[in-house]
Amino acid sequence: MIAKNDVINTIQILGEDLKKFKAGDILAHNQLDITPQYLSTILREMVAAGNLLKEGGGRYTTYLLPKYADLLSNSYHKKVKNGQQDEFEISQEIIRTTRFLQLLKPNLKRIFDYAFTEMLNNAFEHSQSKFVSIEVLKSGDNLIFTIIDNGVGVYKNVQAKKHLASELEAMQEILKGKTTTMPTEHSGEGIFFTSKVSDVFILESYGLKLRVDNLIQDIFYEEVSDKFHGTKVTFIVALDSTRTTDGVFLQYVRDPEEGDFDKTVIRVKLYVGGSIYISRSQARRIMDGLADKFKTIILDFDKVSTVGQAFADEVFRVFKIKHPEIEVIPINANEAITFMIDRVAKPSA
Repeated sequence: MIAKNDVINTIQILGEDLKKFKAGDILAHNQLDITPQYLSTILREMVAAGNLLKEGGGRYTTYLLPKYADLLSNSYHKKVKNGQQDEFEISQEIIRTTRFLQLLKPNLKRIFDYAFTEMLNNAFEHSQSKFVSIEVLKSGDNLIFTIIDNGVGVYKNVQAKKHLASELEAMQEILKGKTTTMPTEHSGEGIFFTSKVSDVFILESYGLKLRVDNLIQDIFYEEVSDKFHGTKVTFIVALDSTRTTDGVFLQYVRDPEEGDFDKTVIRVKLYVGGSIYISRSQARRIMDGLADKFKTIILDFDKVSTVGQAFADEVFRVFKIKHPEIEVIPINANEAITFMIDRVAKPSA
């Protein structure tokens, strides 16, 4: 067997001559008589040590010396077998092999590291999918990544584990924050904060599509006829974004000194379902589970035209009596909603 150093020297020579090369180019070299398995071991060691860059995956894998990093592409595609690599290893591989990621500003590097590893970990540990497909690319002035599995589905999984009535209720539960189907291993913060550090975040599964658009500060959902079997995450952020992970996290902390995620924002419009808010049970649905997780609850009434007395009473009187230590703060409430809240919140004479 040819000595490892001789193989490495040949790889470096080919790297200078070809710039980009495949394992087959090395095996075809007339001075080398080595097995593909032996070469694969050496290539992995060189990549791990940072002495070689790897681009692509499978039969499309190419290699190049670090000095030619500017020849790396601006996209990355890979289908990963669940359990073969962890999310950190894959994220580092992507950064090593995708040129534009290496040029990101520090705040965007942290955003990518956080959001990508959180979403990939979710796919690995929750989906029960055998394979996960990954795409990271530069599209115009945006960084975009998608993570796709063909597993049980994020909404179906939360619905089953939390014993909810529908996948829509599961989506609403996820948006509250701190929702997880594996409480001993996960905090339930991943999707919540990933959706906040993006410009646009889309979570699609089995016909239910959630879109969080932070550029216009709004959230939308729709039922689509072309049902995606599994879960598809799409994350978009502008390459010139000034957003930071720390800045986003601090928005959901009541006391910066403590640093706990103890504040949440609930979009009331997502619970309306086409009718005015008159149901006490609807109010309970919104507030369910929040007292155990948060010290401050902000209810955003944007695009809600009115609420009923029973709804307002349940939230702003009954809940406050049960949990006097918790702040419930309404925002973006119109005159009619403000009147109803004031009516039930003020003690009777």
